[in-house]
Formats: sequence, structure tokens, C-alpha cells
Amino acid sequence: MLHKSKKSFLGAMVLLCFSAPLVAQTEVSGFYPQKNELTIAPSYSFKQYDRFYRGTELTEGNPAGLGSISSYIVNLYGEYGITNWLSASLNIPYIFIESETGEPDPVQGTSSVEGIQDLSVFLKGRILEKNINSLGKLGVGAAVGASIPIGNYEAEGVLSLGNNANAFNANVMAQLTTKVNFFTEVQYGYSLKDNSDFDVPNAQVYGIKLGYFNNYFYTHVQLAVQDSMDGLDIGTPEFAEAGGPRALPQTEVDYTNINVNLYIPVYKNEIGVSTAYNQNIDGRNFSKETSFSFGLVYKPL
Repeated sequence: MLHKSKKSFLGAMVLLCFSAPLVAQTEVSGFYPQKNELTIAPSYSFKQYDRFYRGTELTEGNPAGLGSISSYIVNLYGEYGITNWLSASLNIPYIFIESETGEPDPVQGTSSVEGIQDLSVFLKGRILEKNINSLGKLGVGAAVGASIPIGNYEAEGVLSLGNNANAFNANVMAQLTTKVNFFTEVQYGYSLKDNSDFDVPNAQVYGIKLGYFNNYFYTHVQLAVQDSMDGLDIGTPEFAEAGGPRALPQTEVDYTNINVNLYIPVYKNEIGVSTAYNQNIDGRNFSKETSFSFGLVYKPL
């Protein structure tokens, strides 16, 4: 059995998915909080891009010629352990996006947009936990969740906060943790999306994570992929006929990125700090962006 302090430390690990930058990561973790554990993680992220994939071709600038685009994100994430194998979580981001050149978005008519984006709620459960001889401990779990737009933001345009779609998500994950605290996690998820004004493509998200933890720090590196099932390509006649920048929610958005996370407890495993670096390395109708994140992890229970 894990020592209580280590249980508390591992409970904080489940928050690193959302205390890191918001896009291109799997949305749940293979770690589970203990019963009645509550963890709260506010974070701040900055991301920027000046190159964009028009279809699969990487080009300078973005679809509307707005130059470099920056986003500033304040995020609040929390998770509560209902039992030792079942937890509930929620996530709310506030986003500010601006064009560095001051050029207005051709649809929204402004050079900056801000507001609350989507409320995400997940229920995650451990299905199986088994010791595998000398390899370590294998855990298998699943999660279901939903994301609901609550900020009344505009989905059209380059500077939009999101696609303003209701999303229903299902994830499965498997994690192998060795006796010396190295771990490997694989995950697959599918997202059904619904918007009454646009045909927003459904998407699958999958990834692999390699990490290590001890009583002094936690770190992981993750390769994550989103693969949309269909959609338009920017720059095609079909995209232009659908409305150009107004049709951005209907594009096929794919991306591959790599992210690195670090968490350090600073006070009795009740308070800790996290940081993350995220880089998109490939994409389709998506930005070639880099992002950084800093967060506080607090465990009042």
C-alpha cells in the first residue's frame, strides 16, 4: 500500500492535463485521486503562432493575414475523488486572443477577443488494477464527459475562442507503472460535436505518455494527436463557397504535438507548482503554435 503522502502526491498528478496548455492533449489522466480528495489547480498559459497549416501545407501567417496571434489563458481545474476508483472533474478557461499587428478579424471586426470558453465535466473510473510480475502495476480506466459553451462567444473568424459546439467525449486509457516509479500511459478518445449553425467534425484523440515521479517531483513527456473525421480544407473552392473565415468551425482540424510537464510539491504535498511546454509539430488547418504554462496545485482535502 502506498504511504499516505505518496497517495496525496499522486492525486495531484491527475491535474497536469489541464494545468498545461489547453489544446492537443488527452483530457484525462491514468492517475486517480483517493476517496474524498479534492484538488484545485488554477493556471496561466501563453501561446503564440505566426505560421499556419492551410490544409496540410505549412504557410507563413494565418488564414486572414493577421500576422502573429497570441492567446492568454487563465484556467481553473478541479477534481474530487468520489471513491478510490471513481472521480469527477471540471474545467473552465478564460481566454484573451489578439492580433499582434492590430488588424481586425475579417468576421468579428476586432483585433482582440476575450471571454469564458467551455465548461468541461468528466467522470473517470478505474476498471482494472493488476500487478504484473516484475513489470509493475497495470491500470486500465475509462472516462466520459461533456464540454458545453458557456461564454456566448462567436464561433466564426480567426480570433474565435472556439467552435461553440457541445462535445460529448469518451476515453479509455491504460497505464503501466514500474516499481521504480517510471510509467507509460496510452490513451484513446472520441469526441462527438454538435453545433446548430455549423457542421463541426467529430474527432478522435490519442496519445502516449512517458514519465517518472518520486517524492520530490513529477515529470512526463507526451505525444498527442487529434484526427478529425472529415471537414473542409482552408484554401479550397469548397472552403470559399462555405464562407471562407466564417466556415472555420467546419474545417478538418488535425494536429500532432509534443508536451513536457513538470510538477514540484512545495508544502506537505498540499501545495505545489507546475509548468509545461507544448509544441505543435504537424497539423492540418491548424496553427504551428508554441505554448507555455505555469500553475498552482492546491489540495485542501
